[in-house]
Amino acid sequence: MLRGTSRTEPTTPASRTGSIRSVMDALRRVVRDLRLSARDAERSAGISGAQLFVLQSLVDEPASSLNELAERTLTDQSSVSVVVKRLADSKLVARKPSPVDARRIELSLTAAGKRLLARCPEPTQARLVRSLRRMSPGELSSLKAGLAALLREMGIANVAPRMFFDDDAAVTRTRAKSTRRRA
Repeated sequence: MLRGTSRTEPTTPASRTGSIRSVMDALRRVVRDLRLSARDAERSAGISGAQLFVLQSLVDEPASSLNELAERTLTDQSSVSVVVKRLADSKLVARKPSPVDARRIELSLTAAGKRLLARCPEPTQARLVRSLRRMSPGELSSLKAGLAALLREMGIANVAPRMFFDDDAAVTRTRAKSTRRRA
């Protein structure tokens, strides 16, 4: 075997092209499913896919803090904070000071949040997380390394990650509001 290669690397241009096509097709399927789920949430409930994922993360029990909710959603505190603010402004999530530590804010679904969640399909993000958790440690490690290499090659390794399609929903709502104002 040549140094710097592994048994799993394609050795011919045709096999390399086939591997790239397989990766592209897999990414297309995942992104399509995420996009359709987000569009479904927008249509059926008027919320973003990210908002639906956060609501779903609160269904079993309240979160004792934004940090705990960020851990549940596998994102950072600042991203989940923006989503929670929108949900609280819409009266779908309640924020109240913790009885144990007044500096902490507990987060829970409101009755309206529970009703809305009951009529929504499970968000693809929840299925994605479950699927990643079912992968073997080796598969997960390989996927992590492969995605890190892809991000590096695309020049976006240092771009702050946001919740899926949350930016798109905010832009769509802003455009809709400005269009209504002009009309």
